[in-house]
Formats: sequence, C-alpha cells, structure tokens
Amino acid sequence: MNRKSSLSVLTNGILKENPTLVLILGTCPTLATTTTVTGALGMGLAALVVLLCSNIFISLLRRIIPETMRIPCYIVIIAGFVTIVKMLVQAFFPGLYETLGVYLDLITVNCIILGRAEMFAGKNTVVSSALDGIGMGLGFTLALGAMATIREVFGAASFAGIAIPFMEEYKIAFLAKAPGGLLVYGLLIALVYAATHGKAPAKTSFSCSSCPNACICNKNEPCTEKGAEN
Repeated sequence: MNRKSSLSVLTNGILKENPTLVLILGTCPTLATTTTVTGALGMGLAALVVLLCSNIFISLLRRIIPETMRIPCYIVIIAGFVTIVKMLVQAFFPGLYETLGVYLDLITVNCIILGRAEMFAGKNTVVSSALDGIGMGLGFTLALGAMATIREVFGAASFAGIAIPFMEEYKIAFLAKAPGGLLVYGLLIALVYAATHGKAPAKTSFSCSSCPNACICNKNEPCTEKGAEN
C-alpha cells in the first residue's frame, strides 16, 4: 500500500465518509452522549480504541475465521475489547464511567464497529485495517465532540462542565434535550453534505433490493448468489 492510499484510508472517515455525519451510523450514542463534551469525547475515544483493536485482530484472523461464522466471531472479538475498555474506564475514570453508563456496553453492537469489521477489516491487511479504524474512530469522536460543544455551550452555558457565566442569560435549554439533539444532528449533517457535495457517498436507494439479505426476510425479492451466501 503506497503513501497516498494509506493517507486516503486514514482520512476517509474524518469527513468524506464520516460514520456519523455521512454514513449516519451510531446515532444512538451520538444523541445520548452529546449533552456534555466530556461524555461525548469519552464515548468517541472508547469507540476508537475498540474499533482500532478489533480491526487489527479481525484482519489478522480473516483467513482463519470461517465465512459462515464471521459475524458471531466478529461480535465475540469486539465484545472482548469492549470489556477491556470498560474495565479500564471504570478503574481510572470512574466519573466518565458513571456518565456513559450502559452506552459503554452498547459499543459491542455499535454498527460502525461491526460494519467496519465486515466491510473493511475482514478483507484488508492489518496496516490498512488499523488506519481505517483510526480514521473512522477519529471521525466519530470529532462528530460527537462538535455536536456536544454546540449542545453544552448553547444549551447549558458550560463547556466540559465548566460554567460560562456570560452565556447563562442566553442559553437555549431546548438544545440540551433530546429534540435539541436531533436538531443539532440534522444541522451538522446538512453542513457536512454542503461541504462535501459531490464527494461524500450518498444512499440512493433504501429498498430491499439493495440489501444482500433481502431474499432471507422477503420472499418477493429474488435470491442472488451473494444474498444466498449471506
């Protein structure tokens, strides 16, 4: 892999294929943990570590894991690293552990991590998979950080738990609530779309025909060879 392709793999997840703002994945932790900057960055970094480690490990084992058992194997690997990260956070950052709560455990089923395992790490080299994990993890962390900054500064008149006195009279409490989170999320998606117009991947069809598993759950959809295998 040359330097240019390495850089492309690393930077794709930051903006062009940002998992949160372009691919629209991981919306549950995105909305739930962005009420504070500390919680958002903590979630982002925890997911980055799990994504990096699981990508490397899955890439190492990609020729050993049976095709028919790849998803269960991926989940077991991811769950193992989530457990390690959870224990480390609980031991060294108890405040962050309390803030994130159940969302640390839910990293196991975060579709960003499982998606990169299936789409990238299971098909590419260790170095490429590590770069992909770092890039996607950074993209996820930056998206959460940006969203949390807007919500906490303008919704709670504070930043990372530190009060901003002059904002107290102008804060919009609505932004700190769930509907406000959806509003900020939508605005950031629109901003990234405008910034990457014509470059970011776009989902053109949401029909069952675009899903390789359509033949399993919908008898009206024809079974392709790829769909039957999956």
